[in-house]
Amino acid sequence: MNSLQRFSGKSVLITGACGTVGSELVRQLVDSTAERIVCLDNNESDLFFLVEQYGATGRVTGHLADIRDREVLKLRMRGVDVVLHAAALKHVGLCEDSPTQAVQTNVLGTQNVIDAALENRVERVIFTSSDKAVNPTNVMGTSKLMGERLMTAAAETYGNGTTIFASTRFGNVLGSRGSVVPLFRRQIKAGGPITLTDRRMTRFIMTLEEAVALVLESVWLAAGGEVLITKMPVARIEDIAYVMRDALADQDDIEIKEIGTKPGEKMYEELMNEEEVRRTWEYGNFFVTLSAFADPTSAAYAHLTGKQQADRPYNSAHEPALSRAKLTSYFQEKGVLR
Repeated sequence: MNSLQRFSGKSVLITGACGTVGSELVRQLVDSTAERIVCLDNNESDLFFLVEQYGATGRVTGHLADIRDREVLKLRMRGVDVVLHAAALKHVGLCEDSPTQAVQTNVLGTQNVIDAALENRVERVIFTSSDKAVNPTNVMGTSKLMGERLMTAAAETYGNGTTIFASTRFGNVLGSRGSVVPLFRRQIKAGGPITLTDRRMTRFIMTLEEAVALVLESVWLAAGGEVLITKMPVARIEDIAYVMRDALADQDDIEIKEIGTKPGEKMYEELMNEEEVRRTWEYGNFFVTLSAFADPTSAAYAHLTGKQQADRPYNSAHEPALSRAKLTSYFQEKGVLR
């Protein structure tokens, strides 16, 4: 039975349902036999069109809600089995400029989701985090790390077999709002230049479909308190720019220009830190990082028995990056430049 089939008869609530990841979660769940798909977002226009698109199924409902409002979350989680928490402020620069807003949404909002789930005895809650939560140097990454720790604390303190709390951690989702792919596409269309903050910068990359598959599979893999990390290839941001320029324009017409790093921006990302390595196991396409409080010999983690432990922190500066030829093939295979 695949992960989508396991949603049969379930009522699923998605926060941030109009975002890049949230809307893809809705799209894929519509193709499942989930009984009810509850979409929460604070973007009125996008929510209207989301419901217009899927409302005819009779299983999709949309509700204006801000995760800062605990009471509306409690109301909308009534009768819900699974919560996929994708609402967040995610843009590094804006979070640096408005850290209080980032804390109120990404930290306090996540605690509100936890409280509402506990009150309604939701079966499973999955938090969508980021590789920026590892050794964070910016407000966005720090707030995501706090979200992960809140989920782990909820699992340790309140889970007691009723609600399973866990987090997923993924890298740059190609094509998501504000990411380099749509930015470079716009710059190429405008005739350039393509702007890089630093030619040495590397990132873990994944497609939107891969990110959502991680979230959906992690719902059923999680035993409580873990961070589930998908294995991802590494790309140089400079190579993404060259591959896109060669695919979408006459390469001689578009300049690639280095403009300097932005506030809070990292040169590389990490999937896990040194401390997490000793409590991380490989499981298929995932790394599973257990809570620092977890007993890995517990029956809850029997699926990790015999699995290989991680042997190093995965750092995008130290892992081999895709060559431009392989990156081109990856983009073609995944339909990134459609």
